[in-house]
Amino acid sequence: MKNMKRKILIMGLPGSGKTTLAEKLVAKLNAAWFNADAVRQDIYSELGFSPEDRLSHATRMGKLCDWAKMGGSYVIADFVCPTQETRAAFGADFVIWVDRIMEGRYEDTNKMFERPMNYDLRLTDGTPEEWVDKVVEKLDETEAWDNQAPTALLIGRYQPFHIGHKSLVAEAVKRTGQCCIALRDVGGIDDSNPYDFEKVKKEIHSACVEFGNKIKVVELPNIMDVFYGRGVGYNIEQLELSKELQEVSATKIRDGQIGQDGKPLGKRPE
Repeated sequence: MKNMKRKILIMGLPGSGKTTLAEKLVAKLNAAWFNADAVRQDIYSELGFSPEDRLSHATRMGKLCDWAKMGGSYVIADFVCPTQETRAAFGADFVIWVDRIMEGRYEDTNKMFERPMNYDLRLTDGTPEEWVDKVVEKLDETEAWDNQAPTALLIGRYQPFHIGHKSLVAEAVKRTGQCCIALRDVGGIDDSNPYDFEKVKKEIHSACVEFGNKIKVVELPNIMDVFYGRGVGYNIEQLELSKELQEVSATKIRDGQIGQDGKPLGKRPE
């Protein structure tokens, strides 16, 4: 895919809200996360806060994120990254500047900090929840769906969309790069299909936000058979999930036995 902005740097002065944003954004995007203070304490404890050590720390943080990014997921790093040189050494795909305070709690950091010349999103006010929404919206703008890129196709009813379906999407994206989720137009035809296209589409986008524009949801007629002629380059394969995920059933969800996360809800009410 084009323009994949997967390596995210959240930077700013100490106490500006970087870690708060990172914690919420990690949950929203299902991202890997490297907090600079934790990495320094647990892995690179020999590094201090001199300009030279900060540059070395930024370089190492960048390498850690590059390795994590190879799996295809978002990866987030939050740290001061105070100079243009340290930001270049980290090498972010997407930079968020949390610019909510004039000074941090460390005078040496305040003196060293250089206002960034290049960033993708600057946050100056609002709540952490609002920041997350802004980040997701901006990422969607930068990660365009590529119609000519290799794409997986999943066809289903998704009545409703649940964790097993999401696992199929994740595997499809991992293998192919992007996934077209095709919904059969079955809403309301019987008791087993109560949800219309728009409701299911909204559920899918809400559940799969971490895939960004790696997914596209389209509507199909009520497809019952799939035929093809001689070999035309398609690979048709059944994806095998774990036994636990295989047992997640849309019927059980509609009957109130389990939730869309596959966990039991207790006895069905009389």
